[in-house]
Amino acid sequence: MFNKKTVTDIDVRGKKVLVRVDFNVPLKDGAVADDTRIRAALPTINYLLEQNAALILTSHLGRPKGVDPALSLEPVAEYLGGLVDAPVKFAADCIGPVAEAAAAALQPGEILVLENTRFHAGEKKNDPEMAKQLAALAEVFVNDAFGTAHRAHASNVGVAQYLPAVAGFLLEKEIRYLGNAIADPQHPFVAILGGAKVSDKIGVIRNLLTKADSVLIGGGMANTFFAAQGYPMGDSLVEADALDTARALLDEGSTRLRLPVDVVIADAFADDAQKRTVDMGPIPEGWRVLDIGPETVANYARVIAEAATVVWNGPMGVFEFPAFAQGTFGVAQAVAESNATSIIGGGDSVAAVRQSGLADKVTHISTGGGASLEMLEGKELPGLAALDDK
Repeated sequence: MFNKKTVTDIDVRGKKVLVRVDFNVPLKDGAVADDTRIRAALPTINYLLEQNAALILTSHLGRPKGVDPALSLEPVAEYLGGLVDAPVKFAADCIGPVAEAAAAALQPGEILVLENTRFHAGEKKNDPEMAKQLAALAEVFVNDAFGTAHRAHASNVGVAQYLPAVAGFLLEKEIRYLGNAIADPQHPFVAILGGAKVSDKIGVIRNLLTKADSVLIGGGMANTFFAAQGYPMGDSLVEADALDTARALLDEGSTRLRLPVDVVIADAFADDAQKRTVDMGPIPEGWRVLDIGPETVANYARVIAEAATVVWNGPMGVFEFPAFAQGTFGVAQAVAESNATSIIGGGDSVAAVRQSGLADKVTHISTGGGASLEMLEGKELPGLAALDDK
């Protein structure tokens, strides 16, 4: 399944290695607030250090419009210094004289973190000039940024045209788990899909309906399916322009697409709203669906218990409100207790699994939201396609 070269397929000893990492981490008061993505890159970083390579790390952070000091990678570089046994330096630009001088002075066994690639407009345009300048800093390119593998940018796709280009361990692991789950799953294969919008996941649902034995639906997107069946949904979030699509998916999914049988409704979008659990039916005016109900959790848990492969993307309700988190946490518990290979695909579902304290009970937690969705949709990721074949 994984037909690309990895860092172990090439000689990196003593070489300057440009590594595209995903250090797009949340900052709070100028400090790293969640280091999950930094830690995820450590196996590749430590392997390269053991090979006595000189590491030049490049990443984006946030969505700056030009240079934005609040989105500098300098605090991330400092944080990394506490996690590795090597000197970590920082260059205040990712291309140009500052970066070139810092890269030229870099010794084997040292790490240089370059400034946010998105401070340059050329990054998102996949500008060949920017890619060339990045490539000129090193002798080998390693892409370990699964989180941006679905975007064709200068620092992941562009640079791969100018250097020997291979995958890091994280990228390889993500593709193996997610790719194999979709291409060659062990059956029964159960997909759990939640989140607010059907429109974001039409391609995913359509692709999974051809592969999965059951697709369990929760979250706001369930409302749109109910509305498509003709239920009045009160004040619930419903995507009016996705109703025809939902009807088509219900037809395609027939018995495989499963919807909630009971829901938790509230009289306001708030943690302290009045709430009650009702069997699925017409939702009264002034009320909205904010979670799946206990009977649905029990139904879904039975399906999950028999699964050999589980892929989960998107929460079952508004889990940010403790009053409406039971559905999501109940499903997380079922996934944790199952013997299946379980893959949590990015975004809010990762936060939900961590909050439920069950992160160590699942097989694989993806570091990329958008990238994992595109893989679930069966699309090729440009960041992966650009790497050298085995």
